Amino acid sequence: MQELVNTINGIIWSPALIYLCLGAGLFFTVLTRGVQVRHFTEMWRLLLSGKSSEKGLSSFQSLSVSLSGRVGTGNIAGVATAIGFGGPGAVFWMWVVAFFGAATAYIESTNAQIYKEEDDGFYRGGPAYYIEKAMGQKWYAWIFAIATILACGLMLPMVQSNGIGEAITMVFGQGDTIETALGTLSMVKVYTATGIVLLLGFIIFGGVKRIANFTQVVVPFMALAYILVSLVIIGLSIDKLPGVFMMIINDAFSPMAGVGAAIGWGVKRGVYSNEAGQGTGPHAAAAAEVEHPAQQGLVQAFSVYIDTLFVCSATAFMILITGAYNVHGAGEAFLIQNVAADVAANSPAYTQLAVESVFSGVGKPFVAIALFFFAFTTILAYYFIAENNVYYIRRTLKIPALNLGLKIMLISATFYGTVKAADLAWGMGDIGVGMMAWLNIIGIIIIFFMSKPAIKALKDYEAQQKAGVKKFSFNPKKLGIENADFWEERFAQDNPQESKESTKENEG
Repeated sequence: MQELVNTINGIIWSPALIYLCLGAGLFFTVLTRGVQVRHFTEMWRLLLSGKSSEKGLSSFQSLSVSLSGRVGTGNIAGVATAIGFGGPGAVFWMWVVAFFGAATAYIESTNAQIYKEEDDGFYRGGPAYYIEKAMGQKWYAWIFAIATILACGLMLPMVQSNGIGEAITMVFGQGDTIETALGTLSMVKVYTATGIVLLLGFIIFGGVKRIANFTQVVVPFMALAYILVSLVIIGLSIDKLPGVFMMIINDAFSPMAGVGAAIGWGVKRGVYSNEAGQGTGPHAAAAAEVEHPAQQGLVQAFSVYIDTLFVCSATAFMILITGAYNVHGAGEAFLIQNVAADVAANSPAYTQLAVESVFSGVGKPFVAIALFFFAFTTILAYYFIAENNVYYIRRTLKIPALNLGLKIMLISATFYGTVKAADLAWGMGDIGVGMMAWLNIIGIIIIFFMSKPAIKALKDYEAQQKAGVKKFSFNPKKLGIENADFWEERFAQDNPQESKESTKENEG
């Protein structure tokens, strides 16, 4: 199974996908004239404004749901993996993919807002919806929806729950073992898995609002606590920071682990962590209650900064400053070995050792707690994303049991991931991320060349900003954007006369 997973990963994560992720980010950065830089202050304003409704989430709730998907195991174990296999230079490429990825996040999230729908009393949308409406290719939308259900409902939850299981065993050890149909399992992991799935079931059976209410409290609190601890560790060795920073920059273009390895692992773990272009963020973006689609695009672009430039950088600096890492070379050789050879790179172990080296007796439990909340909220976000795609499929296949089937699949995958080995879980997760990234990035590029909806929305928003409007509005007909049914109806309700005039102009 592991060999099969590795083979599939080698195909999906070929250099072509690395270039596609970086190229798309650069492409959209140029086309939006650096939207992630120009509108940085507007991102802050939007983040703190806006209210939820019965049908939608507030901007902050949407950001929290999105961040719960972005800030997860990838920020703690994923960064360690990138350093362990790609060298310190991989961190630089994580920064690069985050900076350019913020523009990609704007494009995909604005598209999701433009083409969202109201379904079962709630806003729903995402790549499957905008691929169908903007590209006019329902078959392609179905492929994305099915791939996303498999990725977010089966593959990716295993990675998150596996990180929790590994972190807990770093604190309490493996404990007694038990023979099961799944093989020999650690009882510590079995107890951990049982606790996770019980809490997970309670929340996901409570609906989207319960997920949003949980994540908007937990995610900001844990992210802030984690960053504060990292600042203390960095501050205690501040004299080493310039050297570490230069090591990251120099290694990004040097042959340590190969320049290709640094780029490959940096981009792979960067995309896995910040999810820009992967197609997960647009689902939360579509659920937001906003005055204009571009507003949620800007908020989601900011979430990439929080994930990679703040949380991932915090992890990287802690690991590198304390020297709690190895760099794997070919075979079993090490290019750098600072810790025991049996310390797994594809786990939270490097991060736990880094914090433990400063806060003796506290570091391992703290990282385990942080990882639990990061990973658990990410699993919730994965359910939210997969559920959106189940609803998309249910528009055609009227099978109510699909939702129940998704819940059972996700809970089973979470339990399995917690108790099984890390290599298989991460391999499955990489397949899930890669599938979605290929389908979504190609989709948003084609949509751009067909109709440029996100660019038109940005220009319209900037024009209203310049005019100093007190309340923003969005008239897709006037901008030549077709099939944006939700926004057409909203504009017609708020501006009946102007809506009629826009319709006449388009017909003319």
